[in-house]
Amino acid sequence: MANSNLTNAKNAKNDEFYTQYHDIEKEIAAYLEFNPDVFKGKTILLPCDDPEWSNFTKFFAQNFERFGLKKLISTSYAVESKKYKSAYQPTLFEVNDPQFDAYKTKKNGKIFTLDHDKSGDGKTDVNDLEWHYLAGDGDFKSNEIKKLRDEADIIITNPPFSLFREFLMWIVEADKQFLIIGNMNAITYKEVFPLIKSNKIWLGPSISSGDREFQVPDEYPLNAASWRIDEEGRKFLRIKGVRWFTNLDHGRRHQPLPLMSIADNLKYSKHKEVKGKEAYEKYDNYDAIEVPFTDAIPNDYECAMGVPISFLDKYSPEQFEIFGITDRGDNSGLKIKEYTELDASNYGDLNRRGVIKVGNEYKSTYARLLIKRKTT
Repeated sequence: MANSNLTNAKNAKNDEFYTQYHDIEKEIAAYLEFNPDVFKGKTILLPCDDPEWSNFTKFFAQNFERFGLKKLISTSYAVESKKYKSAYQPTLFEVNDPQFDAYKTKKNGKIFTLDHDKSGDGKTDVNDLEWHYLAGDGDFKSNEIKKLRDEADIIITNPPFSLFREFLMWIVEADKQFLIIGNMNAITYKEVFPLIKSNKIWLGPSISSGDREFQVPDEYPLNAASWRIDEEGRKFLRIKGVRWFTNLDHGRRHQPLPLMSIADNLKYSKHKEVKGKEAYEKYDNYDAIEVPFTDAIPNDYECAMGVPISFLDKYSPEQFEIFGITDRGDNSGLKIKEYTELDASNYGDLNRRGVIKVGNEYKSTYARLLIKRKTT
């Protein structure tokens, strides 16, 4: 399955996936293009991180002046809190510092800050980072890290996969802007979908298909479908199904999706599930049609449609309205039928999905977003 690596990591609490520098750079560039002052005068917090190794820390520290940042804060978990603590090696940056304490390194998290030219070379960059030990282990739920959250304007990180829901709620609770990485199936979570439906969060612009490569700790098991070890012995996994989740605005979400008419889709679509059909299929249990591919959404249908969750990669709130999701009961008001054991032995599963009835057989779809096209 496409997301098996993420699922396995979540179940085993193997959460230490390190984001590549170029992936961060590409994503951030889209926000700067839309609003060059998006980070100007802002305090950015990078929690759940290893500041010495983190590409998030390196990237924002190196671009501190270019972005016009006010302050950069980066925190880490204590070594004893890590899954692969036996493999952890403190950097020379840490060991050579007079405040280095091997015991504290195990028990306490660290905080790195950047807000001025410490070195006196006339610029504020990665060479001016200052650090000290936290009082606690760096857990984002602690009061110590909550205070840093409340100080920050924007929170940016790749949080542990197993804690994505809790971490997002931690951000939303404080009403902060954010940019975080997660499994795209998080779209269906009961804590996440209402925020998407109400346009309080959306997907970032730089990842919309394919997979991304993450560095993992040296002791991480290489049992994924795609992995490599580079010339320096570092391990990397390629992970499918990841997305950036954010409430920072960007230009792509205001670009309308090119659409064809129903007739043209049925005649010219590249998808065999659509091309050559007499009409779009209708759900048996929702007052909506089934549109199995985003590029098959018709431009001349004004009622409800069920579309894949990957639709959010192309979603423009000026073009469409999201009503609900078939994975969450009747939150859309479009559900017209509940199944019982008299209908099918798998009636429980059918009630969690959009269902196509073919003859006497019921065929459930994957989770579908229920949308309508906005008309002017």
